[in-house]
Amino acid sequence: MKSIIVAVSENSVIGNNNKLPWSYPEDLRWFKHVTLNKVVIMGRKTFESIGKPLPQRINMVLTKGKKIKGVKCCSSLEEAIDAGDNIGKDIFIIGGATVYRTAINVVDRIYLTRIPGCYDGESTFPLSLLEGWKMVSEPEWENGSDLK
Repeated sequence: MKSIIVAVSENSVIGNNNKLPWSYPEDLRWFKHVTLNKVVIMGRKTFESIGKPLPQRINMVLTKGKKIKGVKCCSSLEEAIDAGDNIGKDIFIIGGATVYRTAINVVDRIYLTRIPGCYDGESTFPLSLLEGWKMVSEPEWENGSDLK
């Protein structure tokens, strides 16, 4: 199974200066729960914003010609997905914006967290990308931090 996992504000922002512009610890716990022991694929900027490989996950970074300790570097999304498929674990595309736009046509599922409020940021995930997708489940935020 190939999935995108993304948190998006009301104005489609997903990042500002290579950081999340909000603080929702419950969403980070959800992200960890869903991706633990899976393959995570990310762009180089997303990896640099995290600063290290995510523990207890197989980390793949899309980059050309750069070696990064503790991760498998791939020159394309297709190469990373093929490598992930060969491992036999679920694959999660975790960002950034360019990687999401490329992956939208090859994934089976999207895990989308809608973050309340509008935030400044240059990285976006246009909700128009979701056209043609069917919502299966929609947990709600309570008080901006807890799932109910």
